Amino acid sequence: MNLRKLRNQLTDWDRDDLLGLVGLETRHSTMDWMVPALSAFGVGVLVGVGVGMLFAQKPGHELRADLRQRLATEANAAAATAAAVAEKVGVPRPI
Repeated sequence: MNLRKLRNQLTDWDRDDLLGLVGLETRHSTMDWMVPALSAFGVGVLVGVGVGMLFAQKPGHELRADLRQRLATEANAAAATAAAVAEKVGVPRPI
């Protein structure tokens, strides 16, 4: 076999090819699959936020004010329910 031919064949090989010759393979870590998965998730979140903003029926300040009002209403309702349950159970009210 010609040495130049052998050298040309060996330069076309990469690390995985050489490891495969001796029955080994490269070690894969958790990060090999986690980073692409998290990247895809992040891109999906950004696309979802962008599409949501495009189809929003209200301007940002109105939407935030509406959400703030709904959260305050739900928080008051939850506090009233918790107080009613605590009264029925007999738990003393905090001062």
